[in-house]
Amino acid sequence: MTDKHSHDDSSLNPFPIKKLDDLISPFLVPPGQRISLAKDYDPAYKAHYLKKSEAESELQKGIEALAKYQDMLYAQDTYALLIIFQAMDAAGKDSTIKHVMSGINPQGCQVHSFKVPAGEELDHDYLWRCSRALPERGEIGIFNRSNYEEILVTRVHPEILEQRQIPPNLIDKHIWQRRYEEINNFEKYLTSNGTIILKFFLNVSKEEQRKRFLERIELPEKNWKFSVNDARERTFWPDYMVAYEEMFNHTSTEWAPWYVIPADHKWFTRLVVAGIIYAQLKALNLNYPKVSEAKHQELLQAKEMLESQK
Repeated sequence: MTDKHSHDDSSLNPFPIKKLDDLISPFLVPPGQRISLAKDYDPAYKAHYLKKSEAESELQKGIEALAKYQDMLYAQDTYALLIIFQAMDAAGKDSTIKHVMSGINPQGCQVHSFKVPAGEELDHDYLWRCSRALPERGEIGIFNRSNYEEILVTRVHPEILEQRQIPPNLIDKHIWQRRYEEINNFEKYLTSNGTIILKFFLNVSKEEQRKRFLERIELPEKNWKFSVNDARERTFWPDYMVAYEEMFNHTSTEWAPWYVIPADHKWFTRLVVAGIIYAQLKALNLNYPKVSEAKHQELLQAKEMLESQK
């Protein structure tokens, strides 16, 4: 048997921003309140930072601090952390995951990228494939896109629903409201069983997306990231913004809130995401397991044996 003891925060590397809550609070989508994506969230916002180098320096220290709490999450083996990333193309999901999680022990973290469902996935409900990829206790699971695609892409392109193996009578005007409720209930179930959920929307502007698309075309090493379909989807930008707004207004809950992160400056995006993850882990009051007295005596005996060996 093991019990827990409180850790000493002074032994941990703190996140380098003194007023971390003030930095991250503007990006929360308040549960129960309707928001306007265009009016309430600026994709180019970068707080007080004038220099990219300043934010990058703080991010590096923040990554080190984040790693400490991830180590305790893994050791305690009580909570799981699920991080969901949604965004328009070229918003920086891959690079944010790469940079923010660079200090994390791979043994305690898994990333799942969800593409267009196919094969066996279509023979199950839309939550099935994400359910299979949920993190175990002690681990961090990252979803690069998720079940939320089924209330985003399929809402913008309703013809996709007709291609799904869904009974026709279930494809009605109430389908989106049902799915909001289903997702909320699913996430409530997860949080009630120890899975913490953080949901990030990387909010890139349409103009910044255009610049990044052009860069992908102009740079040979980035050609593989681009397809002509990416350009076609830009014509549906207004429809996607409506779909995202409705998603935020219906699925940002007290137990699994959404954060709309400015994404025009990737260095700022990474800093804010790292700060939110760190703040969430810190709030869990994680502890390293403390061994029982019997186990402690075994360790002392083992120490004596090792010290006497040559």
